[in-house]
Parts: sequence; structure tokens; C-alpha cells
Amino acid sequence: MPILTQVADAIATITLDRPEKLNALDPDHLHQLRAAIRSADSDPAVRVLVLTSSGERAFSAGADIGGTKVTEGVAEAYAYGLEQAAQAGLYIRLLDLSDLRRRKPMIAAVKGFCLGGGLEIALQADLVVAAENAQFGLPEVATGSLPGAGGVNALLRALPRHLAVHLLFTAERLSAQQALSHGLVSAVHDLASFDQQVQALALRIAGQGPLAVQMVKMLIDQSDGLAPGQWMQMAELAWGHLRDTEDRVEGRQAFAERRPPVFNGR
Repeated sequence: MPILTQVADAIATITLDRPEKLNALDPDHLHQLRAAIRSADSDPAVRVLVLTSSGERAFSAGADIGGTKVTEGVAEAYAYGLEQAAQAGLYIRLLDLSDLRRRKPMIAAVKGFCLGGGLEIALQADLVVAAENAQFGLPEVATGSLPGAGGVNALLRALPRHLAVHLLFTAERLSAQQALSHGLVSAVHDLASFDQQVQALALRIAGQGPLAVQMVKMLIDQSDGLAPGQWMQMAELAWGHLRDTEDRVEGRQAFAERRPPVFNGR
């Protein structure tokens, strides 16, 4: 099974497990990945998702070009639903995870190559952390193609404009340290401690009020780009949604009593 899922300590760890292919994903594997994310996000026992990979060489080298086939033209496939479009060759739709409407935070834990569709997937996580050997890029122009799953706009949002444009036009890559210095990732760790550092970050997020984290994620996803009056109103509504929850009562009481809170997601 190229997509593995393990749930422990309120963390769902989803692993891309095709090291012999640098964790490149064909349509069948992308369907498995989407199903794993959907299942973890809807699992009440899960508070945080971690998307990682087996081996140290690659997070994902993108789409498995050799594992894809085109049976119809794009014009015909464009009007199809997700499954039929992917079967007809418009498999890039499977890389777009926005339709999953994920409500829980997801960390992309990147070791090695994170290229093409692999980077397009990672950029849809809420946080990206990197091992010291990570490399990031959208090199599609080198093969006469382009990032077809929103990678152009995602990279423009994640990096300074001229740096993003430079990478997109030249097919060059960023090292882990370069990615950190430009804000593409939030942290870089050595390979020996990488998995432990990612686990510690996930545990820290999982230990916060889960309803509060989900509401903050909603604000991050939906209020960006709104006028100040609109995002202030959205924040007020989110705050009101949380005000009388058991978790907020517990959090305030625990603070007053100088003890760790025990959140139950209610």
C-alpha cells in the first residue's frame, strides 16, 4: 500500500510509501492519498495530520508520469467529474486538495526532493517543515509543461514575487536553508532528529484546544484577502462560536488554577 496511515496521540501520520519511485504518485495513489486525508480529518480521535514520506531521498518527486495515461482530450475531460476526468488523463485535478475542505491542521514534513506535484501538495498543508536535505522546486518548464495544480499561484503566495518567478522560469530549486530564510518552511531540522521534531510539533498543536485550533484554521483559510471590516466580523463570529464551549471554560479554569488544561473538543 503506497499510502500508509497511523493514528496515535491524536495525530494521524499519513506516509507516502513509494521510495523506489521517489514517492511519485500516479492517479491510484492520489486517490488513496485523498481518501486518507478525508478519513483522518473526519476522525474525532484525530486533532492534527502529518503528511510525510518513507525514506530520506524524497518527500515526493511529483506525479508519476509513467503511471498516467491520456484517453481523451482535455476539452472532453474538462466537463467530467473528478473520477472520470482523472481516468481520461486530467489527473492534475487529483492534486488539488481544496475540495476536501479539511478542517484540521496538517503539517507537511519534507525530507529530500519536494518537486513538481509534490511541492503543490506540500504547499496545501498549513505548515511545512524541512529536513536539512530538502530541496524545493517546480521544474515543469524543463519538460515543456507547467505546474497544473495551482503551483504557480501557490508559490507566488509563499515566496517573494521575484524569487518565485525566478524559480518558475528557470526550474531551479531552493535548499532547505534557503526555503527557511524566505519563509517557505517554518523550521529546518537535521535528519537524525527530524521525525522526533515533527512529532513534537504535532503533539504541541494537538495539545491546544482543538475547537480553537479549527476555528483559527478557518480564519486563516477564509479571511485572507477580505477587507478589515469583513475579517473582523468573521473573527467575532468565530470567537462567539467558542465562547461558551466546555473547552474554553476548561482553558480559563486551568489557567486560573495554574495547571495544564484537559480539552475534550466540546
